[in-house]
Amino acid sequence: MASSSVTTCCSCVSSSGSSSGQLSGRTPRYRSWKRRGQPRTGGLLASTAPLRGRAQMELVVRPFGYRATADFWGVADAPALAARLHAVVGGTPAYRRQFLGDDVPGSLEEFDDWICRTVLSPFSPLFREARYLPAEEADIRDTALYHSVLAAVAQGNTTRGGIAGYIGRKSVDISHPLRVLEDSHLLAREADIFRAGKSQYRITEPLINFYEAVMRPAWARLESGQAAEVWGQSAERFAAQVAGPHFEAVCREYMLGPGRSLLGSTLGEVGCGVVTDPAARRQIQVDVAVAEPGSGGRKPAVHLLGEAKWGTIMGLSHLERLARARELLAGRGMDTGQCALACFSAAGFSDALRGEAARGGDGVLLIGVDELYGEAVPAPQR
Repeated sequence: MASSSVTTCCSCVSSSGSSSGQLSGRTPRYRSWKRRGQPRTGGLLASTAPLRGRAQMELVVRPFGYRATADFWGVADAPALAARLHAVVGGTPAYRRQFLGDDVPGSLEEFDDWICRTVLSPFSPLFREARYLPAEEADIRDTALYHSVLAAVAQGNTTRGGIAGYIGRKSVDISHPLRVLEDSHLLAREADIFRAGKSQYRITEPLINFYEAVMRPAWARLESGQAAEVWGQSAERFAAQVAGPHFEAVCREYMLGPGRSLLGSTLGEVGCGVVTDPAARRQIQVDVAVAEPGSGGRKPAVHLLGEAKWGTIMGLSHLERLARARELLAGRGMDTGQCALACFSAAGFSDALRGEAARGGDGVLLIGVDELYGEAVPAPQR
């Protein structure tokens, strides 16, 4: 996610904003203390700046993780609500206190009304925040181009070629915008864990992703006060373009933290990737993967393959697809002897899949929102 950076030397403090000392936790990078209209000093100690050699400390202030965010907003006991809240506002503390005055949805049933009176209301400070975030980055000048790149990613065009095609540019023409957005921590380039040289982009600031997917296409209607109507017509778009991709990222974050205890081996690299099935002429998307590169005489190993679904009840077909991916990776010479198969779902699991997991013969893990937020612990692999 986006982060804020503070670098100090023996005689000055370089940060993105005032020296008021009150940490707001706002994003993106170099903005934790920033207020609009104030000059930037972050370049004073940049890598090529004369004062770089005087730097004494570089402190990166990151937004809260999804579990800490649930605690901060007071919704840790309601995982389904916490997951939706984090998909919209992320882990920026200032959005609750300074922007919304502690206006927090009390239950999942109140979420729709809450989002209409806050994020989607033209009278709310959060309404235009996502439009301002890119503009406040020093290296972003043509904001229309950068918003087009972000919109392309939000619409599911996550490769360089897909982004270029969406905005009508050549791939080489978007190299600079992509690099600037990466440096600003508004985009993250995630390498394919199974295919060298392949990667995809992901928007790291949830509020920007929500704006590009839900708000921007209906901006005029939202400005005229039609929040309830727009939100009522955005359920499918929210699930597919906002909550779904965000849920996948949260599942990977889970494996980097609490989920480590589910593996009977070292953690390795956590990511996502595609496994090609030549016989079936298809590609199997693996949303959560834990792999370890080979070293010396040891083969590269895969410790976990997982699929994440936001609004789908997962069944045996999802498990079979993961098992096929494991078989294909074993055929490519990877060690899959200790590879668990994980189904992550915010909607639940079929009885047949639960029965298969209960038998425990294939290292099957079922992880829902309760497990992600620590309300329950899935059975360990056997």
